[in-house]
Amino acid sequence: QVQMAQSRGGAAQAGGSLRLSCTVSGLSLDDYSMAWFRQGSGEEREGVSCIPDSGSSYLNWYTDSVKGRFTISRDNAKNMLFLQMNNLKPGDTAMYYCAVRKDRACGADWYAREEVAFWGQGTQVTVSS
Repeated sequence: QVQMAQSRGGAAQAGGSLRLSCTVSGLSLDDYSMAWFRQGSGEEREGVSCIPDSGSSYLNWYTDSVKGRFTISRDNAKNMLFLQMNNLKPGDTAMYYCAVRKDRACGADWYAREEVAFWGQGTQVTVSS
């Protein structure tokens, strides 16, 4: 049985930083790409970032609004996924979800929710101005 445990999110002021983590058990992540999604109040869940199975940074994808501020990474030996969030903005306030995707690579459909095999439980991030 696959289980995904996300770290607690938290609150930060604009310009601050937070780091999210996600630990997966019951599944080897070596053959799966992983992603972070977020959902603001009253909004649809959107893709934030995607990292391929190899963890090669030059193959990562980011939604435009977080490019240059967020960094996705993974540790396959520990079955963990991370999201370093810097220079946070109030618009980053949302519930953040880690995801194990069905494919090994992050293709043009990296943000498609139907390509997610497993979801984390979500963690709240709140950024104040």
